[in-house]
Amino acid sequence: MTKPFRLSVAIPIHNEESVVPELLRRVLAVLDTVEGGPHELVLVDDGSTDRTAELVEQAAGKDPRIVLVCLSRNFGHQAALTAALDYVHGDAAVVMDGDLQDEPEVIPQFVEAFQQGSDVVYAQRTGRKESLLLRFCYWLFYRMLAQLSDIRLPLDSGDFGLMSRRVVEQLRRLPEHHRYLRGLRSWVGFRQTGIVVERRERHSGKSKYSILHLLKLATDGLFSFSVVPIRAAAVIGALSIFFSLLFAIYSIFVKIFLHQPPKGFTALLLFIIFFSGILLFFLGVIGEYVGRIYEESKARPLYIESKVVGGPYDLRQNDVRPPHDETSEEVHPDAS
Repeated sequence: MTKPFRLSVAIPIHNEESVVPELLRRVLAVLDTVEGGPHELVLVDDGSTDRTAELVEQAAGKDPRIVLVCLSRNFGHQAALTAALDYVHGDAAVVMDGDLQDEPEVIPQFVEAFQQGSDVVYAQRTGRKESLLLRFCYWLFYRMLAQLSDIRLPLDSGDFGLMSRRVVEQLRRLPEHHRYLRGLRSWVGFRQTGIVVERRERHSGKSKYSILHLLKLATDGLFSFSVVPIRAAAVIGALSIFFSLLFAIYSIFVKIFLHQPPKGFTALLLFIIFFSGILLFFLGVIGEYVGRIYEESKARPLYIESKVVGGPYDLRQNDVRPPHDETSEEVHPDAS
């Protein structure tokens, strides 16, 4: 007898008190239309300071499909996404943000593509509602990263998408601390399909991603999937040596055959300042890679749960046992 299809929806949330009621209503309504079941909705509260967790916990008490995982503090969006994926149990898992810019009504299209054989179905965002400057930055970043990356990264695709159970299991095995989930999803491989989805405005509230957070996410994507910045240092160094040799040959020729002493104190000073800046810049680039090695070597957990409400791991006290490692007692390993 074939087991019915089970779908999980994984959503990280942080200070989304005004969005939670509508988010729950729309996602649960979509799950009602998906064949099979029982389906589940896993929400990870990433250290909210408003009533977000309280509202979700109240809803979980009324609907057994809702699972709430509360983290002990704010660990960041990618860590919360990882926590959400660690608690899903479905045959496929949909990842989406909690601000309703990702429309839950698109989920049936993901499921249809999954049932046709795709292990990953990602949303290719179009019609973004951000400012013109921010839209240009997104456009430029995705194309620059795609060119520099060692793997194929689809353009204009965020975290919103569906992954099969075997893809989720592979993501759980990846240990890195600085996570760029949409890149890891591509790195895992299997059959991947994109669906064009219009990006909506936030339902309410303000975005939790500041410019600094966006820059951090961008650097995580760049340094996690490319060594081009380090190679660029070698290329620029080689070009500098080459042009320095040409200038040295020119200076010797002018001195011997034209009997003119070398000139250009101002130009020399500018060259020194310019190449000093280049050296410091690439020292910073190398420092980014070294710093990430240092962070990984500490092997700290990616997140710590404080409470789990609903589902098979309903633990409302502080001693939370992780869902996939029965030998550990308090904290969840990075991505096991």
